[in-house]
Order: sequence, then C-alpha cells, then structure tokens
Amino acid sequence: MQPITPYLTVKGGTEAIDFYTKAFGAIEEFRHPADDGKRLLHARLNINGGIVMLSDEFPEHGGSAAPAKDKPTSVAISMAFATAGDVDAMFNRAVAAGADSRMQPADMFWGDRFAMLDDPFGHRWMLAAPLPKKD
Repeated sequence: MQPITPYLTVKGGTEAIDFYTKAFGAIEEFRHPADDGKRLLHARLNINGGIVMLSDEFPEHGGSAAPAKDKPTSVAISMAFATAGDVDAMFNRAVAAGADSRMQPADMFWGDRFAMLDDPFGHRWMLAAPLPKKD
C-alpha cells in the first residue's frame, strides 16, 4: 500500500463502488457489509494502481458525515498518469460515468496536463500527467 491512503466517507457505498468502477476502472479488492445489511462498513479499491478505501457514514459511532454534491469535501484525491492522453481518456470516461467536470483537461504552466472532476458523492478528483519537456 502507498504511504498515504485516502479513506472516503460516502452515502451509498455500494453505489460509490459501482461508480468508481465505471468512472476510474476501480478493482474491488474486498468489501465488508455492516450488520444492518444496508451500509458498507469498509471497502478497499484499487484505482489506477493505488488503494482507496471507503465506507458509508456511521454517525452512531462518531464518524464524519459524508460530503454531498451541494456540500462537497474540501479535500481532493489526485491521480498521476504517464501521459497527457491518459488524463484526457480518464476524464472522458469519468464524465461519461456521471462525474461533473470542474476543469476540462488543459496544459498547465507548471508542466502538467491537468483536469478536475467532482464525483456524485461529493469528492473532488484531480488528474495530472507531466507534459513532454520542450528543448
């Protein structure tokens, strides 16, 4: 596992896994349903070679409330890619799956191809790849 792993709180853990699979090609490594049979206590996904964990919200155990489209989180998840074309392809795939475009893919002054999306669960995703060096 990478040294820092995002852990997302969502409303609708099963739906979130379905979305992340369609949008980002997530591979579900495992899920543990809650005793209530409705929520996910814990799930682990592999997205773009990195681990993302998630659960439904559990206010009865002091957990944080899940963000929502009208109240998004202030934290973003960043995904690194090898090429600018990879950024464009992932952006288009995610938008087709239901993500909202926050920033279309563009070449940035700092030397990356960069784009930003909001998922239906209130989480922001940044996509970046280094641009080829100019001689």
